[in-house]
Amino acid sequence: MAGSSFGNIFRISTWGESHGKAIGVVVDGCPAGIELNEEIIQAYLDRRKPGQNRFSTQRAEGDKVEILSGVFEGETTGTPISMIVHNKDQHSKDYSEIASYYRPGHADFTFDAKYGFRDYRGGGRSSGRETIGRVAAGAIAMTALKSMGIEVTAYTAQIGNVKCDREKIEKVNILKSPIYMPDLEASERAMEALDFSRAEMDSMGGIVDCVITGVPAGVGEPVFDKLDATLAKAVMSIGAVKGVQIGSGFEVASKRGSENNDEFTGESQSENSAFKISKFFDEDGELISNIKSTNHAGGILGGISDSDPILVSAAFKPTPSIAKTQSTINKKGEQIDINIKGRHDPVIVPRAVVVVESMAAITVFDLLLSSMTSRMDKIKEFFGR
Repeated sequence: MAGSSFGNIFRISTWGESHGKAIGVVVDGCPAGIELNEEIIQAYLDRRKPGQNRFSTQRAEGDKVEILSGVFEGETTGTPISMIVHNKDQHSKDYSEIASYYRPGHADFTFDAKYGFRDYRGGGRSSGRETIGRVAAGAIAMTALKSMGIEVTAYTAQIGNVKCDREKIEKVNILKSPIYMPDLEASERAMEALDFSRAEMDSMGGIVDCVITGVPAGVGEPVFDKLDATLAKAVMSIGAVKGVQIGSGFEVASKRGSENNDEFTGESQSENSAFKISKFFDEDGELISNIKSTNHAGGILGGISDSDPILVSAAFKPTPSIAKTQSTINKKGEQIDINIKGRHDPVIVPRAVVVVESMAAITVFDLLLSSMTSRMDKIKEFFGR
């Protein structure tokens, strides 16, 4: 299977299936000297593991990570880092029935069409458990970025029709909400909506916003490897993501140039260069800018960072595994009705928050490393020439 690797210099390769023996990732190209241990990785994995509340699958997995290589005496060595998480609570019998038919909204049909064979146990390679490897690798990238004053913060911006009020978004509230929604009033309404949906044996979708602060100007390549293009690919590669936008995104289609252009001010619009602010938005609902009067561009111009906060938004579809009766076909092409069994999330969004953070961090760190070769004067400075 091709397509299981991402990145150029800081390159990750995930492996494993939902009901296989383990899930893992190999990270190559990681610089030596980054402080790293299993506790650091585990803190991120704990945010995506199942069974934390009534809004996630009750699959009882501790998701304990083990670092197999690339770390010595608490620091990365510059050699490949291999990490593994063993699957402990597989109920493969819950999925034996689906071997003969195709679940609506799943990759069952397309895997059969491509490979002529599929691991039907929980979705196999296309399962959400594949994101364990992404989060483990993302923890390394985020640790490296934090040492450079760069922070990646994602949160639930919307569940169903319930949206955060931008004036009420407080960064400190993200971890106070069971669904990582920083507007706590909206969080309560969203949880009520989720309870209603669960009672009807249905699921809900939503939106994750990700703010990346402290990125210096000049990161990204101007053609195919644009920072925004690479971020879009990284986030869109997460299972269940059906839409990605940067900055004002689709709103720009209804604006005039005079409304959408971000005028440069020559001075910081906030007291800091990045992330010491408690709010992400000002009183007018605009993403706070460092060097411009507004930030509709989302911190990226011409595919290159402009030092403003970078805003990425991802739309997640509702969990396709629902207990409500659905119509589909079996392998013989016969029309049948099904009720999907097993343990499934009524909403993907909250557990996906840290996954979006991880893919954003991996992208930014990889492009930061690539940007080191952009200028000869900087190369000479690095080598003391």
